[in-house]
Amino acid sequence: MKVKYKALLIIDGIVNAVLGVLLLLFPVGIIDLLGLPPTNTNFYPSILGAVLFGIGVALFLEAAGFAKGIRGLGLGGAIVINIIGSFVLICWLIFGSLVIPLKGRIILWTIGVVIFLIGIAEMVTKSWGYDEQ
Repeated sequence: MKVKYKALLIIDGIVNAVLGVLLLLFPVGIIDLLGLPPTNTNFYPSILGAVLFGIGVALFLEAAGFAKGIRGLGLGGAIVINIIGSFVLICWLIFGSLVIPLKGRIILWTIGVVIFLIGIAEMVTKSWGYDEQ
């Protein structure tokens, strides 16, 4: 696997795993701290955290296990997740009537743009294919 592909897997995995762990372990505290839209239950933030953490671990598995033939989530899947997820988040920020403080808007815009740019970087490098090992 090319070094730049492995680096993209690791960066993408770190972003997903960190966000996932934070939402999974501290749903209410993180929501309040980041100024995100409130929820009346911890169920959805916890589930989102678990999904993001799982995606992060799958990306690490792909990066670490490639040479041994172990597959996780490849960059093709990560590109789709990143582009669609960031697109939906950005649409919510533009068109949704979210009542959140400025800090929350800044953090959500930052997350949306960073995830979108990671997806674009993965797409531009054509990292979803494994022509060269």
